[in-house]
Amino acid sequence: MTPPAARRPVQWAVKRVVDVAGAAIGLAVLSPALALLGAAIRLDSPGGALFRQVRVGRDGRTFEMIKFRTMQAGAPVQFNADGSTRVAAADPRVTRIGRFLRGGLDELPQLINVLRGDMSLVGPRPDLPVHAATYTEAERGKLVVRPGMTSLAAVLGRNEIVWRTRMAIDLRYVAEWSLAIDAKIVAQTLLLPFGRRPFQFRELLRDVELVPSN
Repeated sequence: MTPPAARRPVQWAVKRVVDVAGAAIGLAVLSPALALLGAAIRLDSPGGALFRQVRVGRDGRTFEMIKFRTMQAGAPVQFNADGSTRVAAADPRVTRIGRFLRGGLDELPQLINVLRGDMSLVGPRPDLPVHAATYTEAERGKLVVRPGMTSLAAVLGRNEIVWRTRMAIDLRYVAEWSLAIDAKIVAQTLLLPFGRRPFQFRELLRDVELVPSN
């Protein structure tokens, strides 16, 4: 798959500037709230406030993704029947504060990953190496861009959509990428907590069936 940087080099350069500026401003503005959330996590259960996990990024390079810890420290990764690691709301591994954070607040430390260049504000969500090892040649096309804090699949349903369908959505995002699409994804991400979905992205999903997960 042709990388967006080759198709739209100017827009791609602007995307990185927006990433760096957005992450820097976000960390500066949110630092008091992030510190409070970190303290709440440590008070709620034993262990550190942050959770680090190896994920696969651009060009197949691995990196350490940072999140707020939402489960008991040392909780093992569990795979579902479809191979995903999605976590049910009633999962006993999830802490009390973790249930509050898992709506998206747990992802905020990834602003550090964006500044480092591991991630982008918008892009396909990064998979575990065990998942990346199952990619078909076509599916490796999602690795031509940096993974994102939010994604097209996330605003369309994320864990409510089966993993392979999310992969198809990621590939369509890469193929059709533009700054305008990123702007719509960011807007929808910010509006989701209020129950708003102003964008349906039908032009991107004309032949993608949104199969719900069980």
